[in-house]
Parts: sequence; structure tokens; C-alpha cells
Amino acid sequence: MAGNPVDLFIIGGGVNGCGIARDAAGRGLSVTLAEKGDLAQGTSSASTKLFHGGLRYLEYLELRLVHEALAEREVLLKAMPHIARPMRFVLPLHPQMRFEPTSPVSRLAGLAMPWLRGRRPGWMIRAGLFLYDHLGGRRLLPGTRALDLRRDPAGRELKADFAHAYEYSDCWVDDARLVVLNARDARARGATILTRCKVLEAHREGDLWRIETEEGTHLARALINAAGPWVGEVIRDTIHIPSRDGVRLVRGSHIVTRKLFDHERAYFFQGRDGRICFAIPFECDFTLIGTTDQDHLGAPDAPVCTEAEQEYLCAFASEYFARPVTQADIVWTFSGVRPLYDDGASSATAATRDYVLRLDDRGAPLLNIFGGKITTYRRLAQAALAALAPSFPQMTGDWTAGVPLPGGDFSALKVAALREALCGDYPFLTMPWAARLVRTYGAEARTILGRATSAADLGRDFGATLTETEILWQIEKEWARTAEDVLWRRTKLGLRLTQDQTTALAAFMAEAQAG
Repeated sequence: MAGNPVDLFIIGGGVNGCGIARDAAGRGLSVTLAEKGDLAQGTSSASTKLFHGGLRYLEYLELRLVHEALAEREVLLKAMPHIARPMRFVLPLHPQMRFEPTSPVSRLAGLAMPWLRGRRPGWMIRAGLFLYDHLGGRRLLPGTRALDLRRDPAGRELKADFAHAYEYSDCWVDDARLVVLNARDARARGATILTRCKVLEAHREGDLWRIETEEGTHLARALINAAGPWVGEVIRDTIHIPSRDGVRLVRGSHIVTRKLFDHERAYFFQGRDGRICFAIPFECDFTLIGTTDQDHLGAPDAPVCTEAEQEYLCAFASEYFARPVTQADIVWTFSGVRPLYDDGASSATAATRDYVLRLDDRGAPLLNIFGGKITTYRRLAQAALAALAPSFPQMTGDWTAGVPLPGGDFSALKVAALREALCGDYPFLTMPWAARLVRTYGAEARTILGRATSAADLGRDFGATLTETEILWQIEKEWARTAEDVLWRRTKLGLRLTQDQTTALAAFMAEAQAG
């Protein structure tokens, strides 16, 4: 299998690995990517599902990161209007809201204005939102405005204590589909994407890397370690190269409840301990609440939202909602391990969210990637390839800004029109079914439906509008291999299918792949 060497071999099928694979393939480089599990199986499917600048990062003076992330929101929105959309966030004000005590702004405010006693006054929040509005060159998204929660519908579900709020803009994104669509575009541009293919060993051999995987041997001119939470493990146990750079594993857990409010805006809640929490409309009938920030001491393979974290998130939301949120409201939990660069911060909350690239060019190049967030994945890919540019003089320049991902070649303003046209051309579709297809596949929804004139033409119905035709598309085009891949990463229909339906889906997929 070794054959001719490729230019880049990438370890890791998360958002960073797939984003780099797409960018590199589009520049004319030959690329192979290997992922030991499913695409986005780890951290990249366990985010808070936001393209955002990171409002709270202003407290840590991470201005470069916030500027880059804010500038990226609109670039990404244009490239993927099916899986991303603008969202307004309501930030209720309360005099007891406080800074996270270890943040630089908290310490500076304590020195300059000791009478605040750690509190975040409303004028300071408004100043931060003014900076947030202007730091990234916002063009499409509306700016901040003040709300009277006694009159605005956003106040109806909140406690009477909250009379005023600010409303600002960020964007929602389907994180797992973001990864799959980057992988699909990389493959369309010539990259080889290997899933469920663990890298066992990698070492330099002359001016090349020899990479041993479960499926055979590969040669490459450069190696990129984008293994996410396993980046340190790959350096230590797979590549066997000493490194002074460390990774800090931080667990972020979320709960999903039945819908807690009827509007389409999200909430940004500030805690008495200085931490923040989001409550976000999710999959039409649910609310997503998160996230926690806990140092993760175990293996990163199967993080769990603990009972304590569930209680913490319920209690946090209950500080704001008039009706208390309890564990009985929870229908699903998920947890991801963020691979942050270990900058020696005193707490998980204070650890930098910026990405760090470390190039080892003592022979065939090795690039290790620490940290990163989904909002800056495209910029990270550009930075990674800039670091490797001296080794690949034939490589062309940056190209990904605004170039649509598969299914995204339409205007963000046309989502409703696309949904309505789909219902018109396929009368058997209900509006919620058409909306789900458009939000999942965009313009490719029509390709999936093909010449169907009835629901029966799409084959077996597994429940919640999931049909045989859609599943076969995911197997053939999107590397889906198990029911979990379909129900929790390619879609979120696991929230709606029964156990019997899930079992039937698993049996069908096994049979389809065996054939």
C-alpha cells in the first residue's frame, strides 16, 4: 500500500484535520487523512454548536482570538447557509453577576474600582458588547440593542428579577455536519479520507514519514498531528518524539431538555461564580444548555456528563428561568474533551482557547496542533499550511474564504425559498420534513430525493422522516457505518427514534454494507 508518497498525511478526522485536508487538496497537494473512529466522533461533535467570537474571552484579553473569530462568523455563514444560521442572544442583566475571579479584567477592575467587589456592572457589559460588535468588521449580522424584558417576549420565561437585557448576534452551526462536509469537499478535490483506520506508528525514514495504519503502510512528505484530545498521546506513543508542549484536557458537558421557551433567540446567562452558560433552541423541540469547564483527568475516549454537572447546569439555568429546570427535564446529555494548549493557567476556565501550532522540521516536517475552536477552524488550516509552505513551494495560496461546502451554494437569504420549493416539487413532504432536509443537506436535498413521487419511493421509513434513501446516501457519500453515526452525528434524529427503531436501523445498515 505504501506506493508513492503523498504530500501530507493527517492524523485526526475532527474539524481541524478535515479543514486542513480540504484546504491542502484545494491548493494542489496530495493528501491522506486517517481517523481511528468516525468523523467528528470526539470533540468536534460535542461543542455548543456556535460560530461565535467568544464574548467571555474579552475578559481574558484574548483580543486576537476574538477578532479572528468574529471576522470568521460571516465568512463561514456565506459558505454553509444550510448548516449555519444567524442567531440573536439575550443577555439578562442582574446586579449580582460577577467576573470569573482569575480573569485579567477582573483583577484590573478590582484594582481600579475596588467598590465593585468583583461585580460586572451593566455599563461594563455594554462596553464589552460595543467592542464585540466592532472588533471583527461585522457587516451582515445586526448589532447590539437594549431590551425591556417586561415587554419583550424573551422576558416571559424568566424570573421577574430580570427587567433589562442586551441582545447581540452570533451564529449557530451543526458541528458534526461541518466536519463531514469538509471531508467530502476534500475528497472531491482529490484527498483520500480513511475512517476507522487507526495510525499505529509513524517515524521518519530519510526525507519522508513512514506511517503504519491498521490498513497498511503510507509514505508522506509531511505529517500533521490533528488528533485533538489525543495529540499528546500521538506525540508520545505513536511518533515517539520528545516535546515540551503539553495539552490540557478540559471537559465541556451539555444537557438537552424539552423546549423551555417558544422563540428562536438564545440566552447568555452569567453566573454568580463568574462563569457563563447558554440556553439555545435545539432541533425545533428542545433546548440545549451548556457548557461546563472541568479539567478532565481520565481517558478522552468516552467523556460523560456527570450527575454533578447535570445538577450544576440545571441549577444555573434555574437562576434565570421562572420555572425551575430539573434533571427530570433532561432528554439527552453529551460531553466533549477540549484539547487546550497547556499555558499553565490556574483554572480550566482561564486556559487559553487559542490554537497553537508547533512545527518540528528536524527532517521531514511534523506539525502538531494544539487547541482551536470550530469558529476558527478555517483560519487554523490556513496557518497550518503557511507553516508548511517552505516545504511545498508548488502550493497555491489561500482560497477557502466564502467557497461553499457541499450543498451550500445558495444565499443564506434563500433558505426558506429552498424549503418551499422542495415542498412544491415533492408534495408528499411535510414542511418540517423539508426543513430538516434543507438544514441537513442544503441544495443536495433535491439530489437525494431524486425522482421520487411518493414517500414510498424513498424506501423503508425508520421513523422521524428517516428513510432508506437518506441512509444509503450517508453510507455512500458521508462515511456513515453505524446507527450512532446516522442518529447522533449526520443527524440528531436519535432524539426522536425509539429503541426498536434504532435496532432496526442498525440491522439495516449492517446488511446494506455486507452486501
